[in-house]
Amino acid sequence: MLSDQEVDKQIEHMKSFIEKEAQEKAEEVLAKAEEEFNIERARLFQQEKLKIMSYFERKEKQIEMQRKIQRSNLLNQARLVSLKAQDDHIKSILEDAKARLGDVRKHEARYKDMLQQLLTQGMCQLLEPEVWVSCKKEDVKIIQSIIDLSRRAYKEATGKECDVKIMEENLPDECAGGVDLYAQKGKIKLTNTLESRLELLSGQMLPEMRVMLCGKNPNRRFLD
Repeated sequence: MLSDQEVDKQIEHMKSFIEKEAQEKAEEVLAKAEEEFNIERARLFQQEKLKIMSYFERKEKQIEMQRKIQRSNLLNQARLVSLKAQDDHIKSILEDAKARLGDVRKHEARYKDMLQQLLTQGMCQLLEPEVWVSCKKEDVKIIQSIIDLSRRAYKEATGKECDVKIMEENLPDECAGGVDLYAQKGKIKLTNTLESRLELLSGQMLPEMRVMLCGKNPNRRFLD
């Protein structure tokens, strides 16, 4: 039978063993918890890092897109300014040409031949048996002298006759010259003045004028 001292000694030994086991178990639990905490912290850190990187990537793309849009807008504005400057330049040239149309009258023989061609062209466009002609007051005598020439040229071109008469109503003073033709009692009108011919010619030659005055546009695939 154990003595009291031996019993106390065994009890103390058991207490020490239990405390040691408890301490080791507690340390093991703490170590496990710290490991799991570190793993979770690393996972959360990586997750937030990816979110931040994704956010800045989106922002970078947005900024790049805004830059491209801004650059495109600036280029378009520059093109519009350039086109306006070209159009203003061409308009200025056409206005100057229009102002000089009256100088054609200074060359009588050339102007007479031009009137005869304008009259004949108008007759061929109308193809009517009777045509009335309106001209400037100072051009009436010239028209009278070329009517027969135009009638013969018209007959050679169409094989038809055309009676040409001069109207009492003249072209306005601001008109540089040329003729207006009427048919079917005024229901049909054909304008063949110098201004109308300049306008027609400038419209047809506008692309060539742009190239000649402003250079060829490498971005333009077709001419207007």
